[in-house]
Amino acid sequence: MEKGKGLARRWAVELPDASSSSPAVPDPPGFTRSAPDADDAAGARQRKDSEAAWKAQKAWEVAQAPFKNLMMMGFMMWMAGSTVHLFSIGITFSALWQPLNALRSVGKVFEPFKDPRVDTIAPKLLFIALNLAAMGLGIWKVSSFTCLVIQSYLVFL
Repeated sequence: MEKGKGLARRWAVELPDASSSSPAVPDPPGFTRSAPDADDAAGARQRKDSEAAWKAQKAWEVAQAPFKNLMMMGFMMWMAGSTVHLFSIGITFSALWQPLNALRSVGKVFEPFKDPRVDTIAPKLLFIALNLAAMGLGIWKVSSFTCLVIQSYLVFL
């Protein structure tokens, strides 16, 4: 069918001629240029605030994670008993090694939560304190081993 005869096309787009001197390209159908709304700015600000709140919440969750490990390690040390054997030595080594590694990597642990709007000082301090408590638990177990070894040595004298 030729133009103008019969049924008109529903979806016809007239493109500018290449020979025309108009440098501007028209917008595609359905696209309208408009200035950014104030609602968009408020929505972006709200998203940034909710992201900062989420990061702060996750930082506190990561900071409290050593407490769970502390309780598990304490239970395992209690189950290992007070005798010196391979299992109790392995548990004690683990109780000393895990907090040391965690204390060495505090910066890496909290790096995903780095944001000018999120204060990570308090979660970091809690993380460090709980890992020091876990290390103290391991040191206590080592001291109980030492006392046990000294007592058994004195018995043989």
